Amino acid sequence: MLKLLIVLLILVFTGMEAQIIHRNFEYKDGDVTLEGYIAYSKGFKSKLPAVLVVHEWTGINDYVKRRCDQLAKLGYFAFAADIYGKGIRPTSYDDASKQSSIYKNDRQLMRRRINIALAELKKIKNVNPNKIAAMGYCFGGGVALELARSGANILGTVSFHGNLDTPNPNDAKNIKGKVLVLHGSDDIAVSLETVLKFVEEMRNAKVNYEIDLYGGAVHSFTNPNSGNDPNKGVAYNEQADKRSWEKMVGFFVEVFK
Repeated sequence: MLKLLIVLLILVFTGMEAQIIHRNFEYKDGDVTLEGYIAYSKGFKSKLPAVLVVHEWTGINDYVKRRCDQLAKLGYFAFAADIYGKGIRPTSYDDASKQSSIYKNDRQLMRRRINIALAELKKIKNVNPNKIAAMGYCFGGGVALELARSGANILGTVSFHGNLDTPNPNDAKNIKGKVLVLHGSDDIAVSLETVLKFVEEMRNAKVNYEIDLYGGAVHSFTNPNSGNDPNKGVAYNEQADKRSWEKMVGFFVEVFK
């Protein structure tokens, strides 16, 4: 923990936080081309702890790329996984719902796509393959949790206002790392009833987990593009966004040690 804090201080006082290398990153699932996104600080020469980031139901966009850049500024190697495939970036509610449903209804396909991304991340020379965590937003939170349930060798998993349901709750016994769920108390897309079922799943599997509920926050509370009207079911909440990010920062310091 002390080593990482020293690194963060170096970043702040030397200006290294502005020297971020970021670019798209192509990889394959059979004949399907996937286009992820990577970001890391130029100043590091040793292998970095890495965070696998999973997009919302609209696919990889500027929002998830910005989150990767933020992680890079913290000293991590960030890799945004592409679950949908290159060029598949839904722009409407109906298209996003249709695309995300393909993977929600086929968890094996979902797990394969995210495990392929994990395998690609481990092969990158800048990455320490023994220090990897995963995180995701909304749809991506659910994907990150399915990665953990698949038995992937990751140190931690973070879900921001993510989908918590799974058709195979007994698979939670496969989770190897710690789990952090950051959720809006007024989220009607992923209700408190679903949260309680998730708690039961984690308890039965004896997972090391934590759930933070943010009062007044609804679905997609970390994304400014969600608007400011909670009555619509999605809305940005600045306080919950900042608090949840700070919680994630502390969590990663803990799991990466």
